[in-house]
Amino acid sequence: MGAEVVLYQLQKESPAKKTDVLRLNMSGRFALNVVDNLIVVHHQASKTSMIFDIKLGGESHDGYVTYHLPVLAPLPIKPFKLKITGLHVPTHTQTTEISCELYSPNWIVFQPDIVIDAKLGCLWHVHLKLEPLVTMIPDKTRLVDFLLLRSECKMVILSVCKQALVPGHQCKLSTISVVFDKLNQVYRNYLEMESQAGQADLGIVRGKKRSQAVIDQADMYTHVFSVFVDNKDVKHKFIVAVLMEYIRSLNQFQIPVQHFLYELVINTLVQNNFFYQLHQFLQYHVLSDSKPLACLMLSLESVYTPAHQLALDMLKRLSTANEEIVEVLLSKHQVLTALRFIRSVGQIDTVSARKFLEAAQTTEDKMLFYTVFKFFEERNLRLRGHPRFVPGEHCEEYVRHFESTFGSESLMVPMVTS
Repeated sequence: MGAEVVLYQLQKESPAKKTDVLRLNMSGRFALNVVDNLIVVHHQASKTSMIFDIKLGGESHDGYVTYHLPVLAPLPIKPFKLKITGLHVPTHTQTTEISCELYSPNWIVFQPDIVIDAKLGCLWHVHLKLEPLVTMIPDKTRLVDFLLLRSECKMVILSVCKQALVPGHQCKLSTISVVFDKLNQVYRNYLEMESQAGQADLGIVRGKKRSQAVIDQADMYTHVFSVFVDNKDVKHKFIVAVLMEYIRSLNQFQIPVQHFLYELVINTLVQNNFFYQLHQFLQYHVLSDSKPLACLMLSLESVYTPAHQLALDMLKRLSTANEEIVEVLLSKHQVLTALRFIRSVGQIDTVSARKFLEAAQTTEDKMLFYTVFKFFEERNLRLRGHPRFVPGEHCEEYVRHFESTFGSESLMVPMVTS
């Protein structure tokens, strides 16, 4: 049986508690460093080092002590050379560097990450390079768990996500889904911490160092999805499935989805003529209602006619977009429909008459203009007791147009009361 490293947790008012055991499966001389929240165990005989991460969990028989195996197979420290400027060099050689002996008997190790070679009189700090580990941990979910606990890991995690989506290295959608959930769980925790900062002492909350990297929507869009959707070797259905899976994960953790993600989904669907799927997503609110999304749908009317009505339905559901709905209807010369909508939401007394008269005149439909003009005359009469437009409404141009078209006798005559 090999050697073990036993970890104890110091208690304030009670004896130290045994919590973790690192199984080395080797014997001989060992030395320990702590690098980036990892326990690195150096083994002199095999000239290798083992990495342990107690945060990743392990095997527990009694619920109190957890047993851990190395994250990776034992690996040597990267070889390095030392410049010998200032030391005596034999005249027959031109070498200016010498290879340093790794795991030398002269090594003395200090915490957290210091190695001293007493013979050479040199001191080093042990560092962890994350990039090579990506190919050494085949389980992507475990790899992401490992990386999230490391410092300076954001770009490595994004690289893992990008690689998991391309042919040749592509992961199953179920695996990608788990990875997204892990990233968004940390993202959600960060947002909650930021929210607390608005309610508590900002200095205390912000002074807390984050233990995990945060990969937000902008990071995923910039470094992963924007590159992914342009890859011609990836099937379009898989692209849509991945984007929707990320949106599902955001919704699961109650993180508001940014508009640029919805736009990416819609543009991908439109470019590949997946109009039926787009219609379904909107009709069943898979894509959440928003004004930017409705405006995007309006811009797609030329390639997908139902997009106009879908956008209007979305704006109506928002209930805060009445002005936008009116503008859309008037731009389509649906003046009477716009008037009926304004009446249905109880804003008929405050709407601008000039806007509707201008739209009606633009249609060059005389009877439509007559109907709209008379509608606002009646409104004026009901609100002010006379049918005339006041100067502040700037409707003089449309009054003159009405008179020239239908005659001044067609204007409503104020009622005279005795």
